[in-house]
Amino acid sequence: MIGIAVIGLGNALSPHAKALLELTDRCGVVHAAARNTAHTQAAAAAYGFPVTNDIHAAIHDPAVDAVMILTPANTHMELAEIAFAAGKHVLCEKPLEVSLERGQCLVDAGRRANRRLAIMLQLRFRDASRRLKALVENGELGVIQAATMTVPWWRPQSYYDDPGRGVKNRDGGGVLMTQAIHTLDLFRWCVGIASVEAAQVRTTDLHKMETEDYASALLRLGNGAPGTMIATVAAFPGSPEQILVMGSKGTARMDGSNLRVSFLDGRTEEILDTGGSGSGSTVMGFSHLPHKAVIADFLDAIAQNRDPAIPGEEALETQRIIDTIVEKGV
Repeated sequence: MIGIAVIGLGNALSPHAKALLELTDRCGVVHAAARNTAHTQAAAAAYGFPVTNDIHAAIHDPAVDAVMILTPANTHMELAEIAFAAGKHVLCEKPLEVSLERGQCLVDAGRRANRRLAIMLQLRFRDASRRLKALVENGELGVIQAATMTVPWWRPQSYYDDPGRGVKNRDGGGVLMTQAIHTLDLFRWCVGIASVEAAQVRTTDLHKMETEDYASALLRLGNGAPGTMIATVAAFPGSPEQILVMGSKGTARMDGSNLRVSFLDGRTEEILDTGGSGSGSTVMGFSHLPHKAVIADFLDAIAQNRDPAIPGEEALETQRIIDTIVEKGV
């Protein structure tokens, strides 16, 4: 049994908590910690977790083997460094940190401590995502000719009226860092992104916020083929994210967690999943099962003394693409 301390009990808690409750044969929540008493009371009532407002005591408890960090991005480095120094493994919510420099410090701290660092980029664990990855890797789609990703999501202004939301110093960025990072990471994992050729980044008139709510980019894929990306939270009422991969032997189209493949020889393939994507005002409107898969892999990595499937370096690569898009789009 692996003892877990969950740090941060806000909006991100729900899928993690549901997953942990289904993994009680492998791990147990020793502490659920937050400075906000309303958050600790809500977590205790909803999930039955033992709660505390003393974050440092929770991390340093000898019964804790691993720490899950679900706090705002600008706190990740400090909390992870404390956890690593205390000999704990860390699972961190995305993004890794608010900047590449701070993210690199976080990753380096884990390597120095010889502790495991996993990142919650759960879309890679969807069944459809894994099949898309295999289609590309195994050559079933042939040579990739082009690919595109679209994140046509919606967030109301009330979402950004919550203090800190969409503020660079706290979140590290807007739609790219907070919402589209998941699809961009999946896109990069499947087809590769060699370079960002051009970009447009802006804040539309639909939101009053510091960071961007719209971004588009022309990309060069891993094999040199063209790629495109559009991401926004200004597309009312919000639709599932989409990835389209066009190959010499067929086309794969992913809508949310659904995958449809059409081969040139007439064969078709389909994976359907009603898990949802959180594309609209109900921001947590998605299945917790991919979160569960990430946590299960993290537990395996600890037990097997190996890197998790999504280590910190992978998250840094996706964040580097985001930084390049923002820089080119200004």
